[in-house]
Amino acid sequence: MNVNLRQVRAFIVTARFASFTRAANLLNLSQPALTVQIRQLEQSLGVRLFDRNTRSVELTRVGRDLLPALERLLGDFDAVVESAREMAALRSGSVSIAALPSVAATVLPPLIAEFRAAHPRIRVQIRDGVGRRINALVQEEAVDFGIGADIEPEAGLETVRLLGDELLAVLPPDHRLCAAERLTLEELAAEPLILTNPESTVRYLANRAFAERNLLIAPAYEVTYMSTAVGLVRAGLGIALLPSTAIELSLAPAIALRPVDTPALRRSIALVLKAGRSLSPAAQAFREMLTARVDAQA
Repeated sequence: MNVNLRQVRAFIVTARFASFTRAANLLNLSQPALTVQIRQLEQSLGVRLFDRNTRSVELTRVGRDLLPALERLLGDFDAVVESAREMAALRSGSVSIAALPSVAATVLPPLIAEFRAAHPRIRVQIRDGVGRRINALVQEEAVDFGIGADIEPEAGLETVRLLGDELLAVLPPDHRLCAAERLTLEELAAEPLILTNPESTVRYLANRAFAERNLLIAPAYEVTYMSTAVGLVRAGLGIALLPSTAIELSLAPAIALRPVDTPALRRSIALVLKAGRSLSPAAQAFREMLTARVDAQA
């Protein structure tokens, strides 16, 4: 016979009040049912826990020795149950998100502010990074989910489309190509290009687009941060290809933006989820708020 928590709780309450009658009332049990639980616990442990007669109930020496340990055990269990209920009710918990820098700087901040206002005791963490790093963090379950570019399927991951963006040509405002409303890949290939590093989805998309046109490119500058690319453009050192969602494009003066005449520079921004894994209540709530806001703005 196995020990169960009902038996442990019956023992602790009976010990505290030294009365089967009071303990049964507090536990909403009949006295015979309480007596059965105590007897079963004694049989499972192989020891007598109470000395009882018609007038009194007293703990045995073994019962006194076991009481503190069983109280700690029950207290820990009750704390775990309460913690789970708090998380289910969104009164505690955490959400961790890996996101592309362009999304982390534009889409997420107002959403996090709204989420924190509704659930102030839930902690939200952001880890911004390039596409491959986002996928790795989701695979490792270091984050609840990612927000990245849906370019190539990856085993063990699922994607759910959120929104679309495209790579824009970022030019100095006095550049001769600013006279055109749209640019071509052939025009860009003839210019000094400022591209992000090969680990980024922006670079992957650019490389693939040029390769499809059989255009060979060697970037004049290769950068990690979009703000660096914008700075180089402002200095007149070349043309950058950056996503339309990048906040640097809206904040930077003295640049010009032009679309590029090819669908190959368009991409889907998607939720990246670990296949077959459930989200915590907090992460699920954030996901639902995110998708609702994106759908409302579509």
